[in-house]
Amino acid sequence: MTKISTFLALLILGIFFSVTSVQAKATFITIGTGGITGVYYPTGAAIAKMVNKKKKEHKIRAVVESTGGSVFNINAIIAGDIEFGVVQSDRQFQAMNGMAEWKDSGPLTELRAVFSIHPEAVTLVAAADTGIKTIRDLKGKRVNIGNLGSGHRQNAIDALNAAGIDPQQDIQASSSKALDASATLQDQEIDAFFYTVGHPSDAIREATSGTRKVIFIDITDIDKLLHSVPYYTKTSIPVTMYPGAVNEHDIKTFGVKATLVTSADISDDIVYTVTKSIFENFEDFKKLHPTFGALTKKSMLTGLSAPIHPGALKYYKEAGLQ
Repeated sequence: MTKISTFLALLILGIFFSVTSVQAKATFITIGTGGITGVYYPTGAAIAKMVNKKKKEHKIRAVVESTGGSVFNINAIIAGDIEFGVVQSDRQFQAMNGMAEWKDSGPLTELRAVFSIHPEAVTLVAAADTGIKTIRDLKGKRVNIGNLGSGHRQNAIDALNAAGIDPQQDIQASSSKALDASATLQDQEIDAFFYTVGHPSDAIREATSGTRKVIFIDITDIDKLLHSVPYYTKTSIPVTMYPGAVNEHDIKTFGVKATLVTSADISDDIVYTVTKSIFENFEDFKKLHPTFGALTKKSMLTGLSAPIHPGALKYYKEAGLQ
């Protein structure tokens, strides 16, 4: 072998081991989200983008996974299948306290909060040709209440119960994913659907832009519900976000918050880096989705019913937020 070919061989070998070494040192984290037409997926993508801006420095690389939603994300985190997940604040509370889907398994005490993100409104969309004007008009109608494993399914059930409607007896309930609900409404397979989501939402825009006219339904008989649970709050949806709807006024409803959660098993360094990546690029983060426009750093520490992860808490103390 000539000196040149030997040199090239050694050079290529050196590059190979160098790349392999870098890859070996990199830590990959997965962020579980929701359906690709909802707000969870772009939220997870926005978080990943901020983390990956300095991935060469901190050697942490974030990837996003579309999932079934809050319940799936929480269970996957506890099982060690993913490291982070975007979940509704009510689901965070229920998992920590062994309620709802976790009644039999008991409290998931390993769950840890990182920060909260955007508010999410319990949204009830109906076809205008069905004559549905109030939530009570859903009786006897075909209503999609959300897929099993999604956070908005329980919100729909709570809203129906508050209105005196039995989801099993009084409506023809279906359990399609939120990303399918707009199409099935336009295809006249259902009369209405619930979706807890941040606004504006592409999925809701799809519903309001079809040939079948739609109307948002106010959800207002909820005072007892709001007093009985700590994670619900009144909110409204600006009708100007959806010019295709037949509504003339903002829609009154209630909602929760989207939150980022992880496990106590995830290292402090990883959670610290993720938290720092968002808060030190806060203005850039807010520009990544219209839903983030009203965020403040202080508001992102509210709505957290699980203990804050020590890695996140370390950053908050350094930044004077705690």
